[in-house]
Amino acid sequence: MLSRRETLAGALALGACAGRAPADPRTTDLPAPNDARFAAIEARTGGRLGVAAWRPSDDAWLVHRPHERFAMCSTFKWALAAVQLQMTERGGPSLDHAVRFDERDMHEYAPTARQHLARGWMTIEEACEGAVKLSDNTAANLLLQIQGAPEGFTRLLRADGDGVTRLDRYELDLNDVAPGDERDTTTPEAMARTLKRFLLDDGVLAPAHREKLIGWMIDSPTGLQRLRAGFPASWRAGDKTGTWNGEHNAANDVAIAWPAPHGAPIIVCAYLHRSTIDAAGRNAAHAEIGRIIAAEWG
Repeated sequence: MLSRRETLAGALALGACAGRAPADPRTTDLPAPNDARFAAIEARTGGRLGVAAWRPSDDAWLVHRPHERFAMCSTFKWALAAVQLQMTERGGPSLDHAVRFDERDMHEYAPTARQHLARGWMTIEEACEGAVKLSDNTAANLLLQIQGAPEGFTRLLRADGDGVTRLDRYELDLNDVAPGDERDTTTPEAMARTLKRFLLDDGVLAPAHREKLIGWMIDSPTGLQRLRAGFPASWRAGDKTGTWNGEHNAANDVAIAWPAPHGAPIIVCAYLHRSTIDAAGRNAAHAEIGRIIAAEWG
């Protein structure tokens, strides 16, 4: 079993030997203006909306505020699992290694960890699956400890080419991001490019691990009322949501989808912050974004 000290030491060693150069943190010029349809959705929500929808096969984009920072909330958890899978491939702890935890580590929402609390440990793979599929907060924090704290996760993302996304705090603190605070934020474009690197590009994750991660996203029930609600039922799609109901509320969703029968993959990152409408209305806004994308690229 891995103790916290052992996992931290391993993460620091792997981070120090990561072989890629740090990414350029500057944003890029996208071949698309802000889309008026997304601006109209934003106006109806009373909040701030960021969208980056990308079809990499022909570099087609649909965007709104793609370079602005938004709180990630739990949308970072798919990338957390991706980095963990990559660490395993590079000599880090295997997916069947057990990580110890106890009641002190528990959060109110931790369905996977709660299932394994009596035995006092879960495997790294169980933690990854729980973080992605069910958004388990305890599982996410345990993985962050393996990777060298939130700062270690950020360093590993930098080594993989993401010069924008940053994580600074653990669950649940990372969700509460006031206007102007850059902690625990990303941009829609940066997240879209990171999704492509891990889920579509060769040589970043082994094919088996890539399909495992995509499978967890497809099997997740948390986003069925958001972007995926606007995609046709025939599409193969997976996502990772992020939600915060505090003063600085957020309703986020990042997704990958393959239009049927053999369409080119589409990546969508949508972040809605400080909305004045209720949770059902926020979900409906995401579904409308999904319908716009399906009408364009379906």
